[in-house]
Amino acid sequence: MDTIVLHLQQQLERYLAELTHLSGIDSYSYDRADVNRVVDELESRFKALNFEVTRYPHEKAGDNLLAARKGTGRGKILLLGHSDTVFPHGTAAQRPVTITGDTILGPGTCDMKAGLLTGLYAIEALDAIGFTAYEEIRFLIVSDEEIDERFSIPLIRQTSRGNHAVLTLEAARANGDIVTARKGVRSFTAEAFGRAAHSGVEPEKGRSAILALAHHITALDHLNDYPNGISVNVGVIQGGRLRNIVPDYAQIRFELRSYQPEQLQRYTERILSIFAQQPVPDVTFKVTFEDVHPPMPRTEPVAQLEQLTIALAHQLGFEVKGTSTGGAADAAFAAAEGVPVLDGLGPIGGLDHSPDEYILKSSIVPRTALLAHLIMAIAKRETT
Repeated sequence: MDTIVLHLQQQLERYLAELTHLSGIDSYSYDRADVNRVVDELESRFKALNFEVTRYPHEKAGDNLLAARKGTGRGKILLLGHSDTVFPHGTAAQRPVTITGDTILGPGTCDMKAGLLTGLYAIEALDAIGFTAYEEIRFLIVSDEEIDERFSIPLIRQTSRGNHAVLTLEAARANGDIVTARKGVRSFTAEAFGRAAHSGVEPEKGRSAILALAHHITALDHLNDYPNGISVNVGVIQGGRLRNIVPDYAQIRFELRSYQPEQLQRYTERILSIFAQQPVPDVTFKVTFEDVHPPMPRTEPVAQLEQLTIALAHQLGFEVKGTSTGGAADAAFAAAEGVPVLDGLGPIGGLDHSPDEYILKSSIVPRTALLAHLIMAIAKRETT
């Protein structure tokens, strides 16, 4: 039996106890004190493993944590995760971790406290066999991954630079796939400015901002091209004040997603051309947009990492394959720095952000062993 697998099997009960404890600590993104309780626990774990630990405090969010340890070989590897969850204070007490058969239920188990522990236990497994032939292992844990107002992005980008690989510890897909590509997200706000009028006395003098946007919403929906990875979604519409007033103002918020930066740009131009039209006379539009997440494309270096991971899993007695997903994650910010990134290297799980969030107990040892072997393989590759 593989010595790393044997070591991890012996540590499984300890892992489960630690996951139960860590998921029993609330860490809602907007609750700085709770998040920092989790960060305190993780900092202690890293120090016990002789990592040099740096905390980056922020007044609005929990602390970001960077742990680093030098080795004796070559290969710089960054493990990436987050400490925050979507569940407010009190959730852990209401829904404590339960283990029924192969299913481990609990807030934050899948997203992503099991993944954080997988990183720690993979490092411990390498220590157990005396493997130090890497130049440096760093482990970055941010505290604001689940919210729109991000403070950690510059740190993620800076910490990612110069690594030979970034391995993100989000859960594997429910079917066991790892993630090799993610869509980028561009967020839009479109405002329509019309003319108010009494809807009964002289409606013809009005210019409905809502009606104008309704035309454009239909046009935006026609941009969807799912087979080619293009998705456009209007998620919010607001406008008008009373039913008896022709509305002079309305607003929509929508997003564009694509795997390729050039597609984001090309479809942005198509979106702007839609709003250059006036389906309702005299109604004007203002469109603004910002990039929320860059794309994480499947580049050739990513494909090579994917093939390496597939081969290692096969040697360990199970199969994985890479997949793409429309969901965004912090791995994309590392990819934007030109570093090859693999995502979904945590245990198998699913139903994130719901009361049924879970991971599979049977996946913990194999996936942790895979991560440990992948770290070794990257280090050996860079050495040779």
